[in-house]
Amino acid sequence: MITFDALTLKALNTELEGFIDGARISKIQQPTRREFIFSLRNNGETKQFYVNINPQFYHACFLSKTNYEKRQLEIPQKPPMFCMLLRKYLENSKIAKVNQPENERILEFYIESYNELGDNIYLCLAFEFMGKHSNVILYNYDTNIIIGCAHNVGAEKSREREIYGSLPYIYPPKQQKTNILTYNGEIDYSRLSDDFYMISKNFENQCQATPLEQIKNYIQLKNISPCITKDFKTYSLFENLLPQNNTIKYSTVNEMIDDYYAHYIGLNKYETLKTHYHSIISKKLKKVSKTLKQMEYKLISDSDSDKYRLYGDLLMANLYQLKDYSENVSVYDYENNKQIQISLDKLKTIKDNANEFYKLYNKSKASKTKLTELIEEYKANKTYFEQILYSINSAQNINDLLEIKDEIIEEEIQHKKKSKIQISEILKLTPNDTTTIYIGKNNKQNDYIISKLADEDDLWFHVHNCAGSHVLLKTQEITDELILKCAKLAKEYSSAKNSSKIGVIYTKRKYLRKPPGANLGYVTYRNEKEIVLD
Repeated sequence: MITFDALTLKALNTELEGFIDGARISKIQQPTRREFIFSLRNNGETKQFYVNINPQFYHACFLSKTNYEKRQLEIPQKPPMFCMLLRKYLENSKIAKVNQPENERILEFYIESYNELGDNIYLCLAFEFMGKHSNVILYNYDTNIIIGCAHNVGAEKSREREIYGSLPYIYPPKQQKTNILTYNGEIDYSRLSDDFYMISKNFENQCQATPLEQIKNYIQLKNISPCITKDFKTYSLFENLLPQNNTIKYSTVNEMIDDYYAHYIGLNKYETLKTHYHSIISKKLKKVSKTLKQMEYKLISDSDSDKYRLYGDLLMANLYQLKDYSENVSVYDYENNKQIQISLDKLKTIKDNANEFYKLYNKSKASKTKLTELIEEYKANKTYFEQILYSINSAQNINDLLEIKDEIIEEEIQHKKKSKIQISEILKLTPNDTTTIYIGKNNKQNDYIISKLADEDDLWFHVHNCAGSHVLLKTQEITDELILKCAKLAKEYSSAKNSSKIGVIYTKRKYLRKPPGANLGYVTYRNEKEIVLD
């Protein structure tokens, strides 16, 4: 990914100033601490001007509807304080002029507004695109005093330039570079960005071995032809600076910028969300697995509960032959044909000791029953979390992740919030005119396939004892080839796709059952058959 440089800003400003000059600010929104949306209206048309000051993705452009969705912008119900400040001073105000200070990565909106007394005042909204120092600053143009900024910069952060309310606004310190348009000497292509204004490191790499006069033409924005490489690794204002037949061409600079940064913002949000969801479910899975292991160990430890019943029976059978208040007794075990020693409570009679053994037996038996039920419940939860983890790992985009959000976020699990799923979202294959195969990408879709799409005689496929997709075969003629194809699909869309040998079970839909209160996508089955894929 490359950075938003001064030359790109200059090209964008040249392209957009015709609309921005004279536009009225109708709405201001701040989706996140570093993102702003200004709804600008001019000549009967409204556009959304987007500003991002994130150190990774700083840029500005008018948003398209597609890229608005790709950026996953969500407007908070309660706007941040700086957003409220901007609304107070700028909403319904007119932009008199848009400007880019010479050789700077700063875009300025000069705005006509009114103060609390109704007096006409002139404000400047400065968007500074300078890496980690990127900022949005509102100041009074008449007094040059800062009214507010997106984030304050104190003396502890910068020795040269402090930024916060009530301080005078000053431009960043000038860099010691040369204007290439007035330069006619020799150039060092490895130091273009260090020696000359308006040339970034990326542009320097693109201009290697380019004649000086041609570089000057680029700086003057002659013959702009914006494009992005097909792998989205870089963009350029000039198509001839990128490899031929490997670019996506754009008619405007704004479209190029919008597409390029929306791609990376969407990718970043997808990866961040995927990591976050993976962390949540991994912790839950680890906790369930640990508890399950402890329960199974406890069940094994309590497996000798029958011993207490035996001791009680033997004591009652020899009640009148044994002495009360004994510390231990020796009796013959007819079940196992051997003499055994039984330790007793010497403060109690033989009968009381027998009753104590019966109590221990009943308690152990009840505990064993309850423990077995809990183990089954925890096994179901473990399978459920493994299925969610598979869904997270196999998610191809952020929409796939958002679809399973309510299975991951605790509050939404408690409220059992359900989302509607459209059939078009489910992977659908049609090998021929009379056959359709549905493949669920997550628990919701698996549940939907079984409950809404399947008929009684349709075939259901799933990998054996593994997390994976439900595969449903709807056909008028079942053949061995179709069954094998669906089995392979079940393996491919599962956590065992790389296994050398795996079993796939299949049965008719009418033999599936979803227990009451069971997790999404969980079913029991009978009359199943198994295919082993080797």
